[in-house]
Amino acid sequence: MKRGRVLTNAALWAIALFALAPLAWMVSVSLMAPGEASSFPPPLLPAHPTFANFIGLFADTDMARYLANSLVLAVLATAMSLTFNVTAGYAFAKLRFAGRDRIFRLLLTALVIPAQVAMIPLFLICKMLGVVDSFAGVLIPSITSVFGIFLVRQYALSIPDEMLEAARIDGASEARIFRSIVLPTLKPILATLATFSFLGSWSDFLWPLIILNDSSKQTLPVALANLSREHVQDVELMMAGSVVTLLPVLLLFLLLQRYYIAGLMAGSVKG
Repeated sequence: MKRGRVLTNAALWAIALFALAPLAWMVSVSLMAPGEASSFPPPLLPAHPTFANFIGLFADTDMARYLANSLVLAVLATAMSLTFNVTAGYAFAKLRFAGRDRIFRLLLTALVIPAQVAMIPLFLICKMLGVVDSFAGVLIPSITSVFGIFLVRQYALSIPDEMLEAARIDGASEARIFRSIVLPTLKPILATLATFSFLGSWSDFLWPLIILNDSSKQTLPVALANLSREHVQDVELMMAGSVVTLLPVLLLFLLLQRYYIAGLMAGSVKG
C-alpha cells in the first residue's frame, strides 16, 4: 500500500512538472536580455535577470490600454454570466413553469453546436443592434451560456425542496429565498462558474477580433497577436507579454482555489 502511494505521488509530481515546465520557461525567457533566448543551446535561466522586457512592453506599446480593456471586459462578462446563468439555472432546477423540462432539453442541444458556427448570425444581430466595434458587442455572447445554466442547475438540484417550502410558509418572498438561502448554498459553484467565465472572456481571441475594428479597443490576446507580427524576432518581449496575459488568470485561480475545487468535487459527487 505504501509503495503504491509513493508511486502515485511520484507520477503526479512528474505530470505536474511536465505541465509547469513551459510556464517556467516562459517566465525565465521574459527575464532574459534581448537575443539571449535565441542563442544555441538556449539557456534555461537568464544570465542577468532583467525587467527591461516588461518595461519596454508598456513603454513602447499601448499594452496598458489593452490590459485595461481585457480586465474591464472580463469583469463585466463574469458579472453578467453569474447574474443570468445563476438565476436561470436555479429556475430550471427548483421553479415550476410550463414547458420547463422541454425548454431545458432544447437548450442542451445547443451544447453540440460549435461556437464558431453561431458567430456569423451573432455578428449580423450585433450589426442590426448597432453594437459592432463596441464593448457591448464583445459582451453579448457572455451574457449567458448553456453550459453555465447546466452547471448551476445540476448543483441547485441538491438544495432540499423542504427547506425552500419552509421558507415560503414563513412568508419569505422568492427574492428573499434566492438571496438568503440559494446563493449561500451555491457559493462553491459560483466560484467555479466565475473562474470559467473570467478565463473564457480573458482568453477569447476570435470574437473580439471579429467584432472590434478600433485598435484602441483591442483586447490583450488580439493585441499580443498583432505585436508578435511586428516583433517576430523579439522572443523575450513576446514572453513578457505572455506573462502579463497569464498573471491575472493565475491570481484569480489562487484567490478562488478553495471554492473552485469544492465546486468541482461537489459536482462530481452529486452528478
